[in-house]
Amino acid sequence: MQTIENYNFAGKKVFIRVDFNVPLDENFKITDDTRIRAVMPTLKKIIGDGGSVIIGSHLGRPKGVTDKFSLKHILGHVSELLGIDVQFANDCIGEDAKIKASALQPGEALLLENLRFYAEEEGKPRGLAEDATGEEKSAAKKAVKESQKKFTETLASYADVYVNDAFGTAHRAHASTALIAAYFDVEHKMFGFLMEKEVKAVEKILHDINRPFTAIMGGSKVSSKIEIIENLLGKVDYLIITGGMTYTFTKAQGGKIGNSICEDDKLELALELIQKAKDKGVHLVLAVDAKIADSFSNDANTGYADVDKIPDGWEGLDIGPKTEAIYAEVIKNSKTILWNGPTGVFEFDNFTHGSRSVGEAIVEASKDGAFSLVGGGDSVACVNKFGLADGVSYVSTGGGALLEAIEGKILPGIEAIRGY
Repeated sequence: MQTIENYNFAGKKVFIRVDFNVPLDENFKITDDTRIRAVMPTLKKIIGDGGSVIIGSHLGRPKGVTDKFSLKHILGHVSELLGIDVQFANDCIGEDAKIKASALQPGEALLLENLRFYAEEEGKPRGLAEDATGEEKSAAKKAVKESQKKFTETLASYADVYVNDAFGTAHRAHASTALIAAYFDVEHKMFGFLMEKEVKAVEKILHDINRPFTAIMGGSKVSSKIEIIENLLGKVDYLIITGGMTYTFTKAQGGKIGNSICEDDKLELALELIQKAKDKGVHLVLAVDAKIADSFSNDANTGYADVDKIPDGWEGLDIGPKTEAIYAEVIKNSKTILWNGPTGVFEFDNFTHGSRSVGEAIVEASKDGAFSLVGGGDSVACVNKFGLADGVSYVSTGGGALLEAIEGKILPGIEAIRGY
């Protein structure tokens, strides 16, 4: 497999798929440019070699062309970070894009308009009536799939080389993330620096484990994490279940959780996971106390309670000090650590302490030689909010992609270049 480090891009036009799906405020100002900064080493390598780049990305989940999700809003910032005036094509497969891509000179860059303005990028039909028949849905899907080939061919025609540096979309078999790779031979398609780092980090977590291995799984719903939890039960020594999932596990074991979030239809599943952990010799670590509130608000009245004795009218919004100490003890004695999901409603300043304590314990373990991988939107937001990102081994830019990789699934964006 070709590597970006060893490839000389001089005189080459490169289509690079990036993940510039960054948050914008009401004035279209970027509020977190982490994903843009993350691909700068790849873009600068290509341009530094004397190549030119055609940048493809999506932004948001548009159902057609809309100014709200136009990539023109981030053009100035991309130009600033890259150190050159990046050109912009107002349609990713229109005449403007074709002409500008064809005229691109070494050292220049072109940003295409949002790829998802076209249904062909995702390969999913749009605009179907709610009462559409199965036959109509099937016909629409077939039509999009047929036009997707032409869409992909057009994108591929712009360049001599394909580089995928969008780990955040690697779990999608979309035109620009997977299908396009078939138009380039093995010597002319490769991962960018970011993708290489992401893939190596995931492989280390899954296949190069120093023990004890601890995974910290947060989030509100057991149902959304069931596959990753089951896969981890075959790999980890300690599994910390935290966040909103805490209360489903607590209620399943007969505890009183007040008004805390709970999936009542997953109580039996929680008990099954507890038993599976025992059967596999995994230490399942659950909260013993909680910081509780009398309403879901940063300004609510607060207190502490045993996690299984939360009064009616109160709800758990973070872990308590006893649990913080238990988690920290496990984490600090670990040599491989995966963190996905905060311990509570960290968006509220009064309920950040548990997540911060977990992050600080991970940093301490990392200083002692542990490999720590933090991934999933909220966990990344946590370490950035608390200024801890530099203290962990790796912060992943992938949310869904990271979770699917850890679940053991094959990611189309990786398979298209590397194969399995």
